[in-house]
Amino acid sequence: MAHIVNTEQEQAWNGYEGAHWAHHQDRWDAVNEGFNDILLTAAAIGRTDAVLDIGCGAGATTRLAARHADEGRATGVDLSRPMLERARASAHAEHIGNVTFEHGDAQVHPLAGRGFDVAVSRFGVMFFGDPAAAFANIGSGLRAGGRAAFVVAADGEGNEWIQALTGLRGLLPMGGFGVTGGPGMFSLADPDRIREVLTAGGFTRIAVERVEAYGRWGQDAEDATDFLLGSGPGRHLLHQVDEATGERARSELADILRRYEKDGAVRLRSVAWLVTAERP
Repeated sequence: MAHIVNTEQEQAWNGYEGAHWAHHQDRWDAVNEGFNDILLTAAAIGRTDAVLDIGCGAGATTRLAARHADEGRATGVDLSRPMLERARASAHAEHIGNVTFEHGDAQVHPLAGRGFDVAVSRFGVMFFGDPAAAFANIGSGLRAGGRAAFVVAADGEGNEWIQALTGLRGLLPMGGFGVTGGPGMFSLADPDRIREVLTAGGFTRIAVERVEAYGRWGQDAEDATDFLLGSGPGRHLLHQVDEATGERARSELADILRRYEKDGAVRLRSVAWLVTAERP
């Protein structure tokens, strides 16, 4: 039985949220794939490298890392059993033999001394209960001189999908949705906070760069609306209002997203911080 200390996130990602991401793996990959080249270029994975992918989810970035390290290995770690099942199935279907997936909490998962050359993550390191402890544990899994490259969510204001949802503030109880600070999706939206927790975790040569990419959220406004409101955050908001209000919110969101329709798709900009660091 894996040791888990981040129990709140463990419950979320093994409940509706994890099942939704696993079932809609291809759609979530289409949302986030614009950051793949940005992340992997920064990681500079060599053919013989051992790569650690933190918060690997359904394993898209782990499989990409394994292809780059075709004479090495890639290991994905995640809390979500449904997403890891999908990750293993996808790796098998794509005949990628140098990739493995482990269920665990990166804050306490046994990583120390495993000699990874590089650690990567695409939006998987923002949910730690104790970020400094988690990054210290990740660093312990890297060899001396090993490097890290992470993409984390930047401010909500720069993300068009957040802007679209907050446009429903008159109908849905948005509260602090999209607000920076943790814990949660925007826990590392402040570059100073990023440097603080990585320094506390023992990393050096920390660099933070703002990047952006467009993701495909649906084939049209109605499709994108259904997807957004079926996700964990959207579903949570709808469950706090009555059915009639929810339908009004759905209609207004479709109207907002219609302005982003082009060439058979709804594409929205996301902004992120590209973080690189080294283990001394």
